[in-house]
Amino acid sequence: MTRPTPETLAHTARRARAAADPTVDVDPAAARSAATPAVPAVRPSATAQVSGAGSLVRSLEALGVDVVFGIPGGAILPAYDPLYDSTVRHILVRHEQGAGHAATGYAQATGKVGVCIATSGPGATNLVTPIADAYMDSVAMVAITGQVARPSIGTDAFQEADIQGITLPITKHNFLVQTAEEIPRVLAEAFHLASSGRPGPVLVDIPKDVLQAPTTFAWPPTLDLPGYRPTLHPHGKQIREAARLMAGARRPVLYVGGGVLKADATDGLRRLAELTGIPVVTTLMALGAFPDSHRQHLGMPGMHGTVAAVYGLQKSDLIVALGARFDDRVTGKLDSFAPDATVVHADIDPAEIGKNRHVDVPIVGDAKHVIDELIAAVTVERSAGRTTDLGDWWTQLDDLRDRYPLGYDEPSDGTLSPQYVIKRLGEIAGPDTIFVAGVGQHQMWASQFISYEKPHTWLNSGGLGTMGYAVPAAMGAKVGKPDTVVWAVDGDGCFQMTNQELATCALEGIPVKIAVINNGNLGMVRQWQTLFYNERYSNTELGTHKHRIPDFVKLAEALGCVGLRCENAADVDKTIAAAMEINDAPVVIDFVVGKDAMVWPMVAAGTSNDEIMFARGVRPVFDEDDI
Repeated sequence: MTRPTPETLAHTARRARAAADPTVDVDPAAARSAATPAVPAVRPSATAQVSGAGSLVRSLEALGVDVVFGIPGGAILPAYDPLYDSTVRHILVRHEQGAGHAATGYAQATGKVGVCIATSGPGATNLVTPIADAYMDSVAMVAITGQVARPSIGTDAFQEADIQGITLPITKHNFLVQTAEEIPRVLAEAFHLASSGRPGPVLVDIPKDVLQAPTTFAWPPTLDLPGYRPTLHPHGKQIREAARLMAGARRPVLYVGGGVLKADATDGLRRLAELTGIPVVTTLMALGAFPDSHRQHLGMPGMHGTVAAVYGLQKSDLIVALGARFDDRVTGKLDSFAPDATVVHADIDPAEIGKNRHVDVPIVGDAKHVIDELIAAVTVERSAGRTTDLGDWWTQLDDLRDRYPLGYDEPSDGTLSPQYVIKRLGEIAGPDTIFVAGVGQHQMWASQFISYEKPHTWLNSGGLGTMGYAVPAAMGAKVGKPDTVVWAVDGDGCFQMTNQELATCALEGIPVKIAVINNGNLGMVRQWQTLFYNERYSNTELGTHKHRIPDFVKLAEALGCVGLRCENAADVDKTIAAAMEINDAPVVIDFVVGKDAMVWPMVAAGTSNDEIMFARGVRPVFDEDDI
């Protein structure tokens, strides 16, 4: 049987069985505000007699929750009965990990708190990975889990697990609810903690008998969070000192992390950069915070960053870090990182300041307030004539950009280039698209070859590096932004970990688009085996090339999606265009690419950024006389 062409499929895609309910966008700055506890969206005029489960659902409604992702089970089942009649939309996922990543994707795309629900024991432990992922990437998420009844806690009861203890190191805070009366207060506190200060996941574990107990629901509750007062406004003296250093530096760099996106400080960042003329680097978590096309943008620093960005940080005399954490993927060998740089470090989390790198000017505060006050202080410095000519610095950086641009070689065996696929995907889909990546080579290529011009258009698992993140996170992002095109760029290894959530997408009417970069291998691991293990490819071949197991097109169709395949460069554009025309069903494209493509530039783990390789066997030549 001849398979229909992509063009034919584009016009014959069947309707998804349900249309996604539109969700209401909120002002991102208001959604992320940490000044006061979140104002409830609904204020019931009277109390009501309900069960603990009813109180839980009413609390979610009062907090303005429009969607939750979850799976019912014994201990959490009482909550599902009042949820049946609720205005809160429940999306039934196929695995609890999918629920957690969907909540994360929803939160990252919208700026609101993502919510996931699971039952006790294995249901709760299946949330551990997405909770850890949200913790590492500072994502506002509330995970609600059922627990065995209070008299059974500690008895090794059926489906019992100490999820509070298990998640203690990977949550911003967690609760074990003891009475039905405290449910509204605990939920309100959980949402406030998750979304204020440095965002993060909060777990609420509720025993089954508490959900079943009768109680009186009253709203709004009084929050009881003694000592929790995140510092939003920076100290004026530190701001003035930072501005003084910025005015006098000869080789400064603005090192921008994901905290700038969390604080909705991107407009201020651009004003600060243009006011000072200082080069900007944006981490993997901050892509889109500063336009990739802007002349002052050097690109992404770190292990697979641009030569200019890595060099700029390494040879700087002043680093102004804004909402970044000096992680190992950026610094390389820490004791050799930026040896001549004075460091200004601004972060809302005081625990990050000085954790990895000595800081000369520590600034605790919300990035938006920090940047706004830096602009004012720098303006004062400039009015007083205190500025430095950065012409020589830009000459050096521009020379490096010209000599070592991002690029790739076409495969010598005639196979499809993965970099070309991703580059064309970015160009065809456009800057308003939300791109969600898994973890590995495809993630790095997506960060390098797609131009991110707008904030919150790039979602990925940066800190934990979770394979399987992309499909469910894309699902959550599409639910939160139903009118925005959402593309997941996934690898054939990552895709096989969570692709069951495509069934959820098909049934719930969530038309995500998935580009599987199918190189037949665990690509990044294979790259390391090539470079560091004498090409001994131990357990990295997946069989998706040699045996076509699974056949991703057939798998997509079995999961209720439209499946397409592309194996040569001539068909890339028309295959992407065909997928772009399908808006009533999820689409999966199997891009069969060469297995030997590598991610360059590269700083090998544990080495100095001075040892960056532009390509295999090619080390950039820096003119030390210019420094």
